[in-house]
Amino acid sequence: MSHDQASYLELLARGAATEAYERPVLLARASGAAPDELAAIEHAKQLALRVRAELEGRRRREAELSALFETAHDLAGLRDLDAVLRAIVQRARSLLGTEVAYLSLNDPSAGDTYMRVTEGSVSARFQQLRLGMGEGLGGLVAQTARPYVTDSYFDDARFEHTRAIDTAVSDEGLVAILGVPLMLGSQVIGVLFAADRRERVFEREQVALLASFAAHAAVAIDTANLLAETRSALAELERANEIIRDHSGVIERASEVHDRLTEVVLRGGGVHDVAAALSEVLDGSVEFTDDDLDATGADGRAIRQGDDWVAAVSAGGELLGALVLRGRRDLDPVDRRTLERAAMVTSLLLLARRSAHAAEQRVRGELLDDLLDAADRDPRLLRERAARLRADLDAPHVVLAARIDGPGTDAADRDAACRDSTGRDTATAERETADRQRLWSAASHLAATRSGLAAARDGGTVLLLPLGPDDSASDVARQTARSLGGTLRELVTVGASSPVAAPAGDPSPIAGAYAQARRCLDALRLLGRSGQGAAAQDLGFLGLLLADPGDIDGFVQRTMGEVVEYDRRRGTDLVRTLDAYFASGMSPARTKDDLHVHVNTVAQRLERIGRLLGPDWQSPARALEIQLALRLHAMSAAVAH
Repeated sequence: MSHDQASYLELLARGAATEAYERPVLLARASGAAPDELAAIEHAKQLALRVRAELEGRRRREAELSALFETAHDLAGLRDLDAVLRAIVQRARSLLGTEVAYLSLNDPSAGDTYMRVTEGSVSARFQQLRLGMGEGLGGLVAQTARPYVTDSYFDDARFEHTRAIDTAVSDEGLVAILGVPLMLGSQVIGVLFAADRRERVFEREQVALLASFAAHAAVAIDTANLLAETRSALAELERANEIIRDHSGVIERASEVHDRLTEVVLRGGGVHDVAAALSEVLDGSVEFTDDDLDATGADGRAIRQGDDWVAAVSAGGELLGALVLRGRRDLDPVDRRTLERAAMVTSLLLLARRSAHAAEQRVRGELLDDLLDAADRDPRLLRERAARLRADLDAPHVVLAARIDGPGTDAADRDAACRDSTGRDTATAERETADRQRLWSAASHLAATRSGLAAARDGGTVLLLPLGPDDSASDVARQTARSLGGTLRELVTVGASSPVAAPAGDPSPIAGAYAQARRCLDALRLLGRSGQGAAAQDLGFLGLLLADPGDIDGFVQRTMGEVVEYDRRRGTDLVRTLDAYFASGMSPARTKDDLHVHVNTVAQRLERIGRLLGPDWQSPARALEIQLALRLHAMSAAVAH
């Protein structure tokens, strides 16, 4: 090793600035070093800079982990409430990347809420602001005990604007504001905010993260109140020493528990590792569960259920699961608080896992969108992206289209919705949106376990799954319908395409396969086979048309076009009458019951249909063609809507 190369080790050892790494190269050039020697020194410089960057990255990651978990340590060794609250506000601002963060507390005697801690604020008027209950975004959060977010404060009419509040917000220059409640049990004691001086959309994970910090702040306030009560009792009563020892024991034990849980988290443990550590601390059996969550309560307090103790694991008002302690019929306040705080740590772990899972779901969806929409993508790049997701796009795959089919989603209901979409209420729209989100999430999880891809599309979900050596498209469709239906506890209908040989080499067939899968899905629903999975070859003659639709519109026009046109011009109901006639076994009596008309009316309509279609329209061959045309006509109308 040359002297110049060794000098880079000295620069690394003393943490020199980046500019200092250029000096050995310059000195070597000035001294007339040979090209080979200059190249070696330049190579050593690049290696040293890479080592320096790696060290800097590790220091930065250590700082981020320290910022996230120091809050728990601060609570365990709480002495100064203001210092802890300032630390929470500072860390909230840092982790959410906002320009301003602040915390307000409720004043029960005055009936309002006031600013307690601010970070990044420059306006004295804003720092001294008091809000009446229900006034402004913060007043609304304090009154409703729910998180609220606005990406443009002055354009948001959901909360009451007052002159004093708007003036203070304007002085501070705030635009986007997120507020979450500070809760002690079911009581709101204040609000934690994060804000920017520009328009910004806060993601759900950021709302949940700020809510977790708010939970820490509430614990800090609760713990400080306990200390205040203890000190007051010390001054008043002789038995204050016992109270102090009891509360000191609570704090010391809480500190030990937090250190133990923090060690588990920093070691990379999961929720079950937290449960195992808690089992040792509480001398019982602790497990995490996400079953029967309705019975746990979501206020963060440990409650008794039979012989067990249950603490809800929640974040941002969402119930994620529960920690269940078994084998301890009685639980003292110290152990109850330990169980409750372990539930908070578990919620942070679940949020981190959810964030990583959501990122992977988005990446899988983006790759599938590119396969569907951009057939000219570079195959090499497609393979690299798929390899990072553990997917082999050079193997045979099948494209699947999936939808949730609950009660009231048959063809007639969809047609009615198409005819009068303005009549659908907000609750229905929200439920359908939630169903689509649940389906996409379940399909993304299934795709990840099967080394496939999934994306939300056209009001449903599309999947691209590999075909095993003994699998058929029909098998995969049926398995997918059963799996998604079992996960969501809903009827999920799945249509499959014909196999696609190697999507990475030639993505162009993917779009056509998706169209084929959607046609198969629509056919299953029209045939009354909701909740099933099938490929086109499972549907007989109708399946052949779906696999290669050809001139479907022309077939319908040639077979019954005159009846359709007659209804369109005259406003009659011959198509519906024809469908009911075949559905009733070609019985005019049953047809009139289905249509709620007189039998003479049915006879007149059938006579008109005979004149339009010809005298042999009821022969077996013609009747089969007409019934098929009726089905295709109904399917075309549903797809159009």
